[in-house]
Amino acid sequence: MRRMGSGSGGGGQRTISATPRQLESLIRLSEGLARMRYSRVVARNDVKEAMRLMRVATQAAATDPRTGRIDMDMITTGRSSAERENEESLNTTLKELLAERRGNRMAVSDVRRQLNEVTNANAQQEEVVEALRRMEADGLIQFNERAQTIFVRAGVLS
Repeated sequence: MRRMGSGSGGGGQRTISATPRQLESLIRLSEGLARMRYSRVVARNDVKEAMRLMRVATQAAATDPRTGRIDMDMITTGRSSAERENEESLNTTLKELLAERRGNRMAVSDVRRQLNEVTNANAQQEEVVEALRRMEADGLIQFNERAQTIFVRAGVLS
């Protein structure tokens, strides 16, 4: 399991550690495989098969569909590290953009258009709305979803 995260590239790969829960799962799988053979003793082949099953299951659950690479964030958070990094980048850029517009009311469509101009990307409407909801929860803006407008409070920091 530890070798799953360290690809042949070496470089910036992260190591995947086996958690106690995963180790207990390996034990239970090994014991179950032995019982399937009507044996009271777990054989080396039972352990090897349990490890193979864990590897296949983990690989299937942790593979990022965008990159095809194993990303343990997919298991722990349900989102890939690339998605999380994109979200953080969007939040940072949005805060910087809105810091210049303190005390102003803006349409969400204008925010999205300006954000796309600054980043030279195409942020989707839902991504921008989710980021604005998080900013409202943090008290940085007032978001009127019905009118699709925001009011930038004075507390937005760049």
